[in-house]
Amino acid sequence: MRARAPRLARVGLSSPKIRALKAIARAVAHGELPLTALADLPADEAHAALTAIHGIGPWTADIYLLSCLGHADAWPAGDLALQEAARIAFGLRARPTAKEMVALAEPWRPWRAVAARVLWTYYRSIKGREGAPVAPAPTAPSRASGGGNRRVLPKRGKNGR
Repeated sequence: MRARAPRLARVGLSSPKIRALKAIARAVAHGELPLTALADLPADEAHAALTAIHGIGPWTADIYLLSCLGHADAWPAGDLALQEAARIAFGLRARPTAKEMVALAEPWRPWRAVAARVLWTYYRSIKGREGAPVAPAPTAPSRASGGGNRRVLPKRGKNGR
């Protein structure tokens, strides 16, 4: 809360992000946003508590509930990848809106976060995408350098067995 805007800007934060972070810090400091209690609230109440704070939108609230708190019923209805996965999985003509996604997920309560993770995994699979780039496997040292992948064979006796 005490960090000055020019200093925060120097580390790469935009003015809207600075205002949002300061609002969040004030809400936490004044007890208006009880972060430790959010996991115990029903998803809709926790979502409402988060979005009441300037700078926290619906998607951010849902992703925080799902990813940071592990809330089982968080449902990021506005997530584009989730919407596209639902469109493909359910054979819809158009990508569903956030409002339509809320209705679509209603039968999955209180496990909507599980459905979100399944749909995201399905999306990555059908699009051939991975979540994060994987570093290439290290190459084996060449035999010339004294290394390499040498198989250790069992010692044989005098007769070759």
